[in-house]
Amino acid sequence: MKRFITFEGIEGSGKSTQISLAAEYLNKNNVPHLVTSEPSGTDIGRKIGDILFNRGNNHLSAEAELLLFCAARAQHVREVIIPALKGDNVVLCDRFSDATCAYQGAGRGLNSEHIKIINDYSAMNLKPDLTLLFDLPVEIGLKRAIKRNDSLKDSSFSDRFEREDIEFHSRVREAYLYIYKREPQRLRIIDATRDIEKVQDEVRGHLMSILNMK
Repeated sequence: MKRFITFEGIEGSGKSTQISLAAEYLNKNNVPHLVTSEPSGTDIGRKIGDILFNRGNNHLSAEAELLLFCAARAQHVREVIIPALKGDNVVLCDRFSDATCAYQGAGRGLNSEHIKIINDYSAMNLKPDLTLLFDLPVEIGLKRAIKRNDSLKDSSFSDRFEREDIEFHSRVREAYLYIYKREPQRLRIIDATRDIEKVQDEVRGHLMSILNMK
């Protein structure tokens, strides 16, 4: 059975909401599963995330950013994901290596071949069986994300990436779409402009297909 499923998308795409709803769906159908996320899927990853996402760290270099994400991934794969898969759990992961290719590759302009080598090493060559890509126009996603972050009491903890300019996010979106064109057998594009219920219906359809659920 194919059991490693990742959720990807630009800021404000709603993937985090959809992964929670997907977990509820699997729970109701008695499917053993684990929900996790990057880079915060482990205690070490959460500490790394405090560095990566804090807007006060706007001087962080692109290279350091890449290595921090991959350090968190190395711990995450070894401590959480591989053991869960070996335990016959379906793993739903909010972001994985595709995000690094999109954000640090296209967004930051780092060398894609270098990223692939570091990604593969960090992830022990683990690849998702299915990736759900939640796609929507950058302008809509950013409005959603900024509205959410403006409600935070401490603005320094609003996501650094959400404060990047629209050109950065456009490059990220185009990179995701390029990954889809290159690997259409693994990725499924989901129109994230629709309401939550319609998007979740499509998510459940993909889960039913890959997990052979009735």
